[in-house]
Amino acid sequence: MTAGPLLFARYAYPPNELGYCGPADHGALLDYAAAGVSDRGLAQLARGFDGAWPYLQMIAGASGIADPLDARVVEAYWVGNGLLERVNMGAYGRFLEDRFRRRAGRGWDALAQAIPAGAVAHHSFHVFLVYPWVGLMRAGWSEQPLRVLDRCRIRWGTVVSTGQGTADVRCRPLTWDGRLLSLGPPRVERALAAAGGKALAGGLRAGDVVALHWDWVCDRLTAARAQSLRWYTRRHLRLANAAPAAGERAAGR
Repeated sequence: MTAGPLLFARYAYPPNELGYCGPADHGALLDYAAAGVSDRGLAQLARGFDGAWPYLQMIAGASGIADPLDARVVEAYWVGNGLLERVNMGAYGRFLEDRFRRRAGRGWDALAQAIPAGAVAHHSFHVFLVYPWVGLMRAGWSEQPLRVLDRCRIRWGTVVSTGQGTADVRCRPLTWDGRLLSLGPPRVERALAAAGGKALAGGLRAGDVVALHWDWVCDRLTAARAQSLRWYTRRHLRLANAAPAAGERAAGR
């Protein structure tokens, strides 16, 4: 398995490049990932992601793992694995309350209800239930929020072909019917595979199953890892669809 800090860099770089989270030195994560170097400097960069880092700490603590950047912990948050099921429901509820109750405002009740309904500390939970985008869609602003949700989640796909710094990937986009989020029929999208000769997941070939985050191919997935990512994504889609009141409150309705 890829070293934990490098795995973190692969998934964290795409939003960091766009300025959405993490330290301002956007190129550093790409440099580390492309070079395959994992050192204290990379670990320090990871600690600067104030959205993801507390999740890693919680997952690690629940499993008795000392290092939040252990590869198993990093994989659990971004892709999904059995460590997520070890997080105590009460501890997860307190974690969310401490960090998000004030920010969620009137949308807090839906977050609280999602915990006993099956929510776990996976990136897709944060995307679909902590962020306000689903609420904005229910308030009638669907086009931009849908795009953000689709790009922000970690999505899976199969490489169809590769080009100069790009890869065409067949994957299933999110769709919105005015009430429910779903995975739509497969389509081919063009993603970044490298920039300036630097790649997050190099040597891509047609047939590779990959993970995408924002505009980038960020990792290769085994069949088991792809299945985990699908499972946790669908799990949190169901919870988001089951909580219409949360969306309305988050949108200020």
